[in-house]
Amino acid sequence: MVQVEDIRGLREAAPDYQETEAIKQHLRKLRQERKPFYLTAADLERIFRWKLRGQFGRGQDQRDRNSDSAYRAVTQAAFAIREPDLSYEAEVRLKVLCSLRGVGVPVASAILALAEPDRYCVIDFRGWRAVFGEKRNDFDVGRYLRYRTAVASLAAELGWPVQETDLAVWTFDERSGGRAA
Repeated sequence: MVQVEDIRGLREAAPDYQETEAIKQHLRKLRQERKPFYLTAADLERIFRWKLRGQFGRGQDQRDRNSDSAYRAVTQAAFAIREPDLSYEAEVRLKVLCSLRGVGVPVASAILALAEPDRYCVIDFRGWRAVFGEKRNDFDVGRYLRYRTAVASLAAELGWPVQETDLAVWTFDERSGGRAA
């Protein structure tokens, strides 16, 4: 299982670190401009490409069936949810975002992580394997909450945002080929 010392030097080492930072900056700008905050199909397209990479085409036909007004309404509703209990907030937000066609927990987690990097991370098989030492390719809300808690603990030790810690964990697993788990 990944330890703080395993990832300390990997904060900016991910191959897509610059693209990640550019998307986060774009979303910060949109948050200032859009009151209430929401995302459009064009905004989400960039997030989908970032998260799905080579698998972007898979599920695209489903995502294309979402209307721009649905993307706007659903994301606005998700980001309007603020709860003192972050686990409850994350649960509800993920479920709201997953109401969109072609959006499951991993993609929903990417939307949250890029829009609110201090609080959220992206769940995927690499991070799960590095943190828990087991293979997994299917993720539900409960697993996301477990993963987010573990990554947030590492983030607190490092003094980093949760999303940046998660990206370092992802990079660690990629570099180790999953052998370190």
